[in-house]
Amino acid sequence: MHRLTVWDLFPEGSQENDTSKGSNYNDQKNRKLSRITRRQDGLYNTFVDKVIPTLKASSLQKIDYSLHDRKGISTEEVYNEKNRLMEPLSVGRVIGEVVDIFSPSVRMNVTYSTKQVANGHELMPSTIMAKPRVEIGGDDMRTAYTLIMTDPDAPSPSDPYLREHLHWMVTDIPGTTDVSFGKEIVVYESPKPVIGIHRYVFILFKQRGRQTVRPPSSRDHFNTRRFSEENGLGLPVAAVYFNAQRETAARRR
Repeated sequence: MHRLTVWDLFPEGSQENDTSKGSNYNDQKNRKLSRITRRQDGLYNTFVDKVIPTLKASSLQKIDYSLHDRKGISTEEVYNEKNRLMEPLSVGRVIGEVVDIFSPSVRMNVTYSTKQVANGHELMPSTIMAKPRVEIGGDDMRTAYTLIMTDPDAPSPSDPYLREHLHWMVTDIPGTTDVSFGKEIVVYESPKPVIGIHRYVFILFKQRGRQTVRPPSSRDHFNTRRFSEENGLGLPVAAVYFNAQRETAARRR
């Protein structure tokens, strides 16, 4: 990976002194470059952590900051919250291997019994045998959503030749409710990881309308991107994932 240098922040050819503008100009320019060089790591981190994600997200889906402003929430707070949600999805390779980068716009809470799913946290297979409660936000009940739960590490993270394995799908979920109000078109299959640590991803999509999503033909070799495209779902509006691995007797204690 190319590490950002101060020259990446200037137009081509700016590395050399501009003799046509005199020594004072060049002295000022060199002092400026010196200050930037001392802050290079900070600039690099800012560029990678904030500028690049913002450019990518804005090119795919615009964020309606004005709505948040009217609610008394600053654009900086909105950005920080979106960044907080997206970073673990990138680190966990959910973005890239399962979905493209997106701008989260709908609240989603996934809870198994009393354990709320948080990005990258581990849950025991005995905890996730029954389907979870999934609450979603959104604008109103007239908007329909589709929930997908998938395993991109089937049958093993080192050789995921069944990627993705579909564990659950619920469509026509009204906004501001939970999945119990939707239509379960793929019955919940409890995760039973055998080899390695698996990621289990919940992805929420906004539908074009009710009864517009068709069930897939198979659980194995499911492809979230392709399914979204075929059913006109677009980019996700929310996502969260947890990890799980085989539960041995020693780990139960």
